Amino acid sequence: ITHTFLWTPYFSWKISHHRHHINHASMEHDEVYVPKTREDLGIPDEAEGRTIDYDEYFGDTPIYTLYMLIRQQLLAFPAYLLFNVSGQNNYPKWTNHFDPNSILFTKAQRNAVILSNIGIAFMVWAVSYSCSTFGTANVIKYYVIPWFEVTHWFIMITYLHHTSPELPHYRSKQWNFQRGAAATVDRDFLGWQGRFFLHDVAHYHVIHHFFPKMPFYHGPEATQFLKAFIGHHYAYSNQPVFKALWESYNKCQFVENAGL
Repeated sequence: ITHTFLWTPYFSWKISHHRHHINHASMEHDEVYVPKTREDLGIPDEAEGRTIDYDEYFGDTPIYTLYMLIRQQLLAFPAYLLFNVSGQNNYPKWTNHFDPNSILFTKAQRNAVILSNIGIAFMVWAVSYSCSTFGTANVIKYYVIPWFEVTHWFIMITYLHHTSPELPHYRSKQWNFQRGAAATVDRDFLGWQGRFFLHDVAHYHVIHHFFPKMPFYHGPEATQFLKAFIGHHYAYSNQPVFKALWESYNKCQFVENAGL
């Protein structure tokens, strides 16, 4: 119910999120935050004697980059649900989370998708009714603006979990579940405020990928065992998160056409 109040089709997203956990960091099978390749962006391969001016491809003014980053923070999640933005590149063009016949779902899951759509249809009615009853300005003030704030935090946290210049993505021959689970990063997200108000969701994400059914309150203890077991394969960053967001957004533009 709470997912529906936030315009998220619960069962549909639950299904794709489960597949994201199974296939994380796989270029061919992951569901979200799949990076573009050099070929996708039309950038030629580097070769001896060839100089590529990357500023020609990515050299935007800081104000335009900030605009694009804000747009990502506010609209990326609905764009993913509606248009598969940042999703698997191998899927058909109109892949989305609302079509029961989408490649995202099996035949056995179609009724769950329809049920999620009914919940979203209820939200359309509820918001329309609220606008007519309380006024559009009040709905924007007390619902739409807070919703954008929640969406921003959700995207910022998940984007920084899965995006960093140091994190690899694997192709089929190199990928396995353990490598994929380790290709996430724990971040000291807003210090004690992040720990208290966000229930450590940003601080202990790596362990969540290894053991997604583990209750969140076991995250701190379990992470210590995981760090001891996987050693230098464990990724952690204490970089200020807004600085990390800017750096990751500017540096993580594409991956090579082959290899890791």
